[in-house]
Amino acid sequence: MKILTATMGAAAAFALVACSHPTDIKTPSRDSFEAGLRTFLADGHDQLCLGMYDWPIDLTEAEAGAHSRHAVQLPVFEKLGLARSTILPVPKSAENPDGAIKRYELTDEGRKYYKEHAYKSRDGAVHKNDFCVAKLSVAKVESWEIDSSHDAQHPAATVSYTYQIDPAPWMQDPDAQRVLPMVAKVIKGAGGGLQMHQGFTLGDKGWVAVAGPV
Repeated sequence: MKILTATMGAAAAFALVACSHPTDIKTPSRDSFEAGLRTFLADGHDQLCLGMYDWPIDLTEAEAGAHSRHAVQLPVFEKLGLARSTILPVPKSAENPDGAIKRYELTDEGRKYYKEHAYKSRDGAVHKNDFCVAKLSVAKVESWEIDSSHDAQHPAATVSYTYQIDPAPWMQDPDAQRVLPMVAKVIKGAGGGLQMHQGFTLGDKGWVAVAGPV
């Protein structure tokens, strides 16, 4: 009788766990979001990149004169040995009144940081590679916000988490930090100083992180 009672008790407990499982995977929790984040990052989304998708990059005279982002950053990349530049003749225009552009190409050292990093921008353009400067990992999920206003059956979530970071060694250079201030801020904020945000959606198998802007 004791053996039968124990067996029935174990079976009931197993049935309870089995019945509760479908609810558990759909219930927002720190464990489910952290697991989803680690899976998402391990699937090629763990790189902090600059949005420099296509190389070589041509710098026009107008961009140089306006101190554009590339005009500020690319000379520092060249100083750090990540890129090299050449002057190329082009037809004279408003953008290039002297008929020349400066073309920046990645060096062998720079190509180490040009990595596969699929990304779809807001305008729908798909990019396969990007110039990446650091690798991220999850420290802890801190909070989340659920939005079921668009689809009650498949709500979305914005998850905020602290992180650890492994930056490129050249990011220690003061000039690199000067021309990449947001990257420098993210590096400094690792370990709890800042939080990252990731979008999730609820599917049939639970909460899944989704690529794209949050």
